[in-house]
Amino acid sequence: MVELKTPAEIEQMRAAGRVVATALQTVKKHATAGVSLLELDEVARDVLRSAGAVSLFDGYQPGFATSPFRGVICTSVNDAVLHGLPNELRLQDGDLLNVDCGASIDGWCADSAISFCVGTPRAEDLELIATTEQALAAGIAAAVPGNRIGDIGAAIGRVGHQAGVGTNLDFGGHGIGRRMHQDPHVPNNGRPGRGLKLQPGQVFAIEPWFWTTPHSTYQIDADGWTLRSTDHSRGAHAEHTVAITQEGPRILTLP
Repeated sequence: MVELKTPAEIEQMRAAGRVVATALQTVKKHATAGVSLLELDEVARDVLRSAGAVSLFDGYQPGFATSPFRGVICTSVNDAVLHGLPNELRLQDGDLLNVDCGASIDGWCADSAISFCVGTPRAEDLELIATTEQALAAGIAAAVPGNRIGDIGAAIGRVGHQAGVGTNLDFGGHGIGRRMHQDPHVPNNGRPGRGLKLQPGQVFAIEPWFWTTPHSTYQIDADGWTLRSTDHSRGAHAEHTVAITQEGPRILTLP
């Protein structure tokens, strides 16, 4: 079942979105060579605590996970492409870091992710990040009343295909509201004009993530969470929580 939110409920989700955006930007400022992933998790935890927000990640255990998640952010470094569990790993100059954060205020949720380079960037990493952000922008632009879920996925997939990067369809976007993961699934590829019809009041987390090589696959680390590419391809991830409105898509996780 796909929930429709009232304008007042969307405003409550926007409040959570501001906190998530602040946490991500604060983590980015602290993400320098020598800093550990656990230290970054504490930075984000402090932001959520000071805002009276509740982490959506800490203690979360979906069906594929063997244990609850330990942390308030996912920290995926280089070939760890998604769901990276914060640990004692210390960042190095040139690392590609993906950070995902979700939080709720008064029961209303928001979810967002960014990717960036630590210190001296590699040109190919900057290109991959730019492609991922372009795909997110394209997916958001397609999130208008009268379109369908397939239009969002097609817009994202078109950008990835043109860039020649790898796209995995096992994980993608999702509905969001009083729970982090709600119907429908929002794939990162699709056929235009297919799937759920979009209408005002729907809210989705739209989240493309790409690999540098077109046909890479993944394995899960011993921690039960971190998805790592089997060929050491680096990955980038970008996500916003987006409300469908009569005036067009409204991004709820902007700073």
